[in-house]
Amino acid sequence: MSFQTEYKFILPKGYIDSDGVVHNEGVMRLATAADEIIPLKDPRVQQNPGYLTIILLSRVIVSLGSLPIVDTRVVEKLFTADLAFLQSFYQEINGASVPEISCVCPQCGRQFRAPVVFE
Repeated sequence: MSFQTEYKFILPKGYIDSDGVVHNEGVMRLATAADEIIPLKDPRVQQNPGYLTIILLSRVIVSLGSLPIVDTRVVEKLFTADLAFLQSFYQEINGASVPEISCVCPQCGRQFRAPVVFE
């Protein structure tokens, strides 16, 4: 029995390199604890917490088209639709979904699901 650690994806728009070539097929690997912890020490993340996504994705994207390497410069230049896709894909393959609980509104009785927030 084997354990899948790499997953193929196709970007909705694609990364356009300096030669105008569009790269949209790629592979992302499962994240490790180090992938999520090490970037927190990066000065770019300390100055702008939103940069964590850029570094994290650059660590887990194994390949993108024929690019020799996927680094932060590549991830920074992705279209927002592709960045959103990759964030969602990351959460999907890593099981990073937010736990939810069933709730009932005390005023109207409507049932709904709400995320569990740990503080």
